[in-house]
Amino acid sequence: MEILYEDNHIIVVNKACGELVQSDITDERTLVDEMKDYLKEKYKKPGNVFVGLPHRLDRPTSGIVLLAKTGKALERLNLMFSNRDQINKTYWAVVNKRPPKHTDTLEHYLRKNQNKNKSYAYPHAVPDAKYARLTYRHVASIEKYHLLEIELFTGRHHQIRVQLGTLNLRIKGDLKYGFPRVNKNKGIHLHARKLEFIHPVKKTLVTIIAEPPNDKVWNEFIKLFRENQFSPVIPV
Repeated sequence: MEILYEDNHIIVVNKACGELVQSDITDERTLVDEMKDYLKEKYKKPGNVFVGLPHRLDRPTSGIVLLAKTGKALERLNLMFSNRDQINKTYWAVVNKRPPKHTDTLEHYLRKNQNKNKSYAYPHAVPDAKYARLTYRHVASIEKYHLLEIELFTGRHHQIRVQLGTLNLRIKGDLKYGFPRVNKNKGIHLHARKLEFIHPVKKTLVTIIAEPPNDKVWNEFIKLFRENQFSPVIPV
């Protein structure tokens, strides 16, 4: 567990692939459980420790997760994430082919199938579907893979995975949405790279950047950036 930022009100971590953020039917240990134990030990707190979760990441996804340490912070963060106000999220995705355009904005309506835990994209409104919007930008390529930088304007179930799939772009390791092979760590090459928001209590701008997992493909892209061969929107 890598802690990227902490103060009296919030804590931000870089989640690993495969780590469960909050409890589900499996009753496995979660990121929230780890945070409670960390805070309890660090601050020698007796009894229960409060940790609030205003947003989530899919289990196979890595990157930034923001948690609240107080009820006041959680209430305000919930409102910010709900309204998409004063908060910006950017992701990196490694896909199997170059996108049709260097940059584009994708708009769909997504409907979740609860039984399959999978979402489907439609070009127009359908019953029980929610509007979804993102912008992608192609920033780098290596021999087999291509890196996209994605700005997310809505927060829907599996949104990036589904919307990129409409362009036949498959995220490395994402068997559920069409990539042919799983990654060894059971994760996928989708990373919550940057989170920028107004602090819920201090009202100051906070910018967090998280390094992607340490593996061959991610390391090749990071190496290209550090050699100044490309100019991503987000600095390395």
